[in-house]
Amino acid sequence: MTFFKTIAAAFAMFSKILMTRVDWTPKTMRYMMCAFPLVGTVAGALFWGWGALCASLGIGSALRAAGLVLIPVAVSGGVHLDGFCDTADALASHAETERKLEILKDSHTGAFAVISLCSWFLLYFAFFCELDFQPRLFGAVAIGFTLSRSLSGFAVASFPCAKNSGLLHTFADGAAKRSARVVLGLMALLCAAGMVLLAGWSGALCAAAAAVVFCWYYLMARRQFGGITGDIAGWFVQVCELSMAGAAVLGGLIAGVIG
Repeated sequence: MTFFKTIAAAFAMFSKILMTRVDWTPKTMRYMMCAFPLVGTVAGALFWGWGALCASLGIGSALRAAGLVLIPVAVSGGVHLDGFCDTADALASHAETERKLEILKDSHTGAFAVISLCSWFLLYFAFFCELDFQPRLFGAVAIGFTLSRSLSGFAVASFPCAKNSGLLHTFADGAAKRSARVVLGLMALLCAAGMVLLAGWSGALCAAAAAVVFCWYYLMARRQFGGITGDIAGWFVQVCELSMAGAAVLGGLIAGVIG
C-alpha cells in the first residue's frame, strides 16, 4: 500500500494528473523522489503518441511541434517552468548569494524571467520543428523526460541544499538518501542505455547532453546559491530537456552529413 501511496504522492506533487488524496507521511515521502521519474514516463508516452498521431494524419510540423512542447508542460502543470523563471531572475541579478535566495522566494516575475521563458519556448519549438517523426528517435527523446527527472531526484538525494527550509529540503530530509541514489542512479543509466539502443549516435548525444547539463547544474548551484532548492531543480529539468531536444537535432544533422 505504501508503494502506491508514494507513487500517488509523487504524481500529486509533480503533475496535474488527478490522484486520490494522499497524506504526506514520513513513509510516503521516504521514497517519493524514486517515483518522480514516472511522471516523466507518462509525459514521454504522450509525447511519442502525439508525434505518431501527427505522422499518421499528415499534420504539419508547426502544429506537431506546438503539441510536443506543450504536452510535458501540461503534464507537469508548469511546476518546473516556475522554478526555471525564478532561477533566471536570480541569476540575472548578479547579487550576493543571500539576495539570490530571496529572489527565488519572490512571487513576482521579473523581466529576465519573461525573456528566458520566451527564449526557452521559442528554441524548444524550433528544435521540434526540425525533427521529422522517426519512431526510434522520438522514443529516445521521450525517454529523456524520465532521464531528466531521474537525474533531478538523484541530485535531491546527493547535492547540498541551499536552505534548511523549503519543500525540497523537506523531501531531501525525508528521503532514504542511500537507497534513493541507488534507485535513481540505476534508472538514469537504464534511460541513457535505452536512448543509445533506440537512436544510436543521436541517442548517445541526447544522453551526453543530459550529463553535461547535470554537471553544470551542480557547479552553478554550488557557486551561485550554495546548493540546490526546488526552484533550481525545476530550472535543471527544463534546461536538461531543452538540451536533449537540441542534441537530437544535432544528431540528425550529423547523420545526414555522414549518410
